Amino acid sequence: MSDTSQWGGGEPPLPPELNPRNGTSGAKRPRRTSGTATGAPAGPTLGSRNGNGNGQRKWSRKRKIRLTATVLVVGLLAVGGGSYAWASSKLNKTNVLADYAGRPPVGKGTNWLILGSDSRQGLSTTDQQRLHTGYDTGARTDSMMVLHIGSNGDTLMSIPRDSYVTIPAWTDSKGVQHHESRHKINAAFAMGDGPLLVKTVEYNTGIHIDHYAEIGFSGFVNVVDDLGGVDMCLDHAIVDKDSGANLKAGCQTLNGTQALAFVRERHQEATQDIARMQHQQQFLNALAHKATSMGTILNPFTLYPTLDSGLSMLQVDNNTGLTDLASMFLAMKDLKSGNGKTMTVPIADANYQTPADGVALKWNMSEAQQVFDAFKNDTKVPSFSN
Repeated sequence: MSDTSQWGGGEPPLPPELNPRNGTSGAKRPRRTSGTATGAPAGPTLGSRNGNGNGQRKWSRKRKIRLTATVLVVGLLAVGGGSYAWASSKLNKTNVLADYAGRPPVGKGTNWLILGSDSRQGLSTTDQQRLHTGYDTGARTDSMMVLHIGSNGDTLMSIPRDSYVTIPAWTDSKGVQHHESRHKINAAFAMGDGPLLVKTVEYNTGIHIDHYAEIGFSGFVNVVDDLGGVDMCLDHAIVDKDSGANLKAGCQTLNGTQALAFVRERHQEATQDIARMQHQQQFLNALAHKATSMGTILNPFTLYPTLDSGLSMLQVDNNTGLTDLASMFLAMKDLKSGNGKTMTVPIADANYQTPADGVALKWNMSEAQQVFDAFKNDTKVPSFSN
């Protein structure tokens, strides 16, 4: 029932000092004290609910406070709900985690497959030239990581794109069946996109992938720029013509173009792809730290453009929602704070000569299996040096 019903359906009466009907208009009311008013009969003391105005004034004040609080809460919920719905609508979902016969069972904890692709979608020819991305069509894997979020600490494991693995039998979009074959792991994405890559990772590791996230070049650059750059400390200068990297040593704020060059650079490093994966892990942790900082979350002029550019260019599986993405970024932030570990899948031979694919990278399966088992069982992940 409405609060006004007790007043006969009308508005509640005004406090006496504002009611023109209470006494002669314009007349000055006698001032009350804690006792009786001079020259007037004793009346109720302040705070009495049975008084002739004071109780009504106190009730009105409380009612205003309640009403104000209610409006604020409803307003915040409306804004928050609207923002949540808007952000949810930005998610690009795809059926990338389809079940299949022999798929590894769901393990303990949560496992993400995080993919950086070299898709040029959304980039003009001028952008491609400026960002040193080349002009290839389609998309290939530029980075690949499995993030395990669990009760024994979070672990981010990079999988080299040249890893020589078994690509399981699969059926393409035209219904053509392909037999099991041995290739570099990035061939799985080139041939069958996300679904085949997920199946290949699961087949070779035994790890059930719970969520999938993929971002291309354009989205990466826009997110970094909308955040106002990301702080990184480099222990040496990096100059690489192919990626466009030209960065000084020391701490600095990288814009989107510089950040993309940093995570793609490898030719200057002695360990090539392994060093690049380490750069990618470092930057992803720093990016997550900046994106989840209070300075970003509480600043709508930073938060909304970042959400807009980031979510618009992000491909996720059908079961991923905003809370899942928040969990992923918070885990990344924890890794930067030292609560967890980053690693590369154990390697036996970084210059493995394949029968038909040139030089590839061969895993150390005795060590790798221990890591995979830890991911599956949510136990402490062992450390190995490559």
